[in-house]
Amino acid sequence: MYKYLTFIIMALSVHANADCIGSGSLKTCYDASGNSYTVNKLGNSTYVNGYNSQTGSSWNQSSTKLGTSTYTNGNASNGNSWNSTSTRIGNSTYTSGLDSDGNPFSSVCNQFGCN
Repeated sequence: MYKYLTFIIMALSVHANADCIGSGSLKTCYDASGNSYTVNKLGNSTYVNGYNSQTGSSWNQSSTKLGTSTYTNGNASNGNSWNSTSTRIGNSTYTSGLDSDGNPFSSVCNQFGCN
């Protein structure tokens, strides 16, 4: 259930292991395998589009931060949609949503880990 959230984090940090073209608010990055990722930041929203050069598949997501909550929606490479909402309260982050198979998930994370 966390595979999509993990993939998002990897995609957003891909610039550390890839060549990127663009500015701070709009970048396209290419990794060593020929995959590409476009990250576009507009105000409190971030849009990510990815392309896998080996399979020809693509995926996308959009995240919007409002106050202490972040709302994320996306489409997996299989075409299925998914969503999550993360809210920070104190030292804890509460996350819930639906994965691309339609299964609900939820977690609470703090400085001691997640459950």
